[in-house]
Amino acid sequence: MSSLSLGYGEDQEAVRASARAIALIQRQGALIALIVLALGGWLRYGANFVSPYNIFDAFLNSNSYYALIALGMAFVIMSGGIDLSVGSVTAMSAVTAAQLSGYGLVPAAAGAIGIGLATGIVNGVLIGQFKLQSFVITLATLLAGRGMALVLSNNAPVMVDFSAGFPSLGTTRVGPVPLPVVIVAVLYLLGAILLRFTRFGRHVLAIGGNEEAARLAGVPIERTLLIVYAMSGALAGLAGALLAALSYSGSPTSAVGWELSAIAAVVVGGTLLTGGVGSVGGTLVGVLLLGLIFNALNFEQAQGVFQLNVFWENLIRGVFLLIVVVFQSRLARRLGAGAT
Repeated sequence: MSSLSLGYGEDQEAVRASARAIALIQRQGALIALIVLALGGWLRYGANFVSPYNIFDAFLNSNSYYALIALGMAFVIMSGGIDLSVGSVTAMSAVTAAQLSGYGLVPAAAGAIGIGLATGIVNGVLIGQFKLQSFVITLATLLAGRGMALVLSNNAPVMVDFSAGFPSLGTTRVGPVPLPVVIVAVLYLLGAILLRFTRFGRHVLAIGGNEEAARLAGVPIERTLLIVYAMSGALAGLAGALLAALSYSGSPTSAVGWELSAIAAVVVGGTLLTGGVGSVGGTLVGVLLLGLIFNALNFEQAQGVFQLNVFWENLIRGVFLLIVVVFQSRLARRLGAGAT
């Protein structure tokens, strides 16, 4: 009898160990992949891969837009929703910033963030107050935002006015670190604090986990969703301001598909598409992992291994997202089975 009990206990321990390993992979798999890829790139490409220019400019600075959009998208997805409008909001905000750049840095950046915030508030009201599907509403604002960008720009890129100093938003450095990277770091720190240590963060996760149960528990659903979508819109607006400052123009056709890149980064970072589970730190790791993959591919192109255009980049992002979603789903099922 004791031997049977011992065998059963060993089986249970093995199941628990397997569940812990699966949970670790689900939470930290992207970080492990990021470290492995970084070490592999260093070994393959040498000093150029870890040079200050590649780290701070080609890698971190070039992914600052995606990082901002992904931060807002993380809160949206954790609340159980989706925001498909962030790419067009970024383009619309970039056009707005370029048009206001002659008035100086503050008015141009405020205009870009303001138009993004207004779009987010519209999304939040329609989704939270009127109980409409986030997919449908943000798809509509995606189309409306892209159309507004074309109208504002008269279907042509708007060049930035250099006279008032607006491009300094993209060219200023804090020591060796570009200002956009510093902005991203500060906002991710604030986002992590907001999610982990405030009532608002708990409300976001509760709504994403079970909206009806959260309502019965007294969670202010409408107000929380309004803030979530307003944040997403404002961050997309800031991304548009950075895009205009770094590219010296605001194009109505820019940022196409960026919403998918943001979703990919959030999901790669371990946030469940069904909502209720996720982290800000994991989202940042997802952004860095996707960015490092394309940074490494650029080094491969420089060595003449192959040529990769923007269409192939979109294909790679789509396939990568599909693989991660399938892998995440299988891990979640195995984790659930192990728990039972």
